[in-house]
Amino acid sequence: MPNLVESVLVDSLLEALQEERLVTISTVDYEDGGPNVSAVSWLYAPDETHILVAVNNKSRIVKNIEANSNVVVTLYANESVFSIHTQASIMEREIEGLPLKLALIKLEIKEVRDVMFYGAKISAVPLFEKTYDKAAAAKLDKQVMEVLKGY
Repeated sequence: MPNLVESVLVDSLLEALQEERLVTISTVDYEDGGPNVSAVSWLYAPDETHILVAVNNKSRIVKNIEANSNVVVTLYANESVFSIHTQASIMEREIEGLPLKLALIKLEIKEVRDVMFYGAKISAVPLFEKTYDKAAAAKLDKQVMEVLKGY
């Protein structure tokens, strides 16, 4: 059976991206042209064609996008793994009203591909926990996600 390929987020993937979630973002390194992979959790899909991401504004992700806007988001959801090919743009260099200097990145979805190998499924999505002050982390997470949901 061929893997699913779509041009937008199907409803179940859109729903999966309505809350903070661990994903990886792959960019093209601005210095050597090789792959650069980063784990992020501050992202939100406002609709089936876009994903918003907040990252430290000094992050290599920002520099890489400035040089090459091709970005892939790897999402674990629906018992599978999805490769979401996007075109990225920096919406804001520094989001106002947050205690950290975060950049806002908009990802325009070009293709969503189920890349799970044949005959297997994901039995548990990756989970993470913040290892610093849990109350401060929860407050910051809430602030960032509210900003993302406001766009």
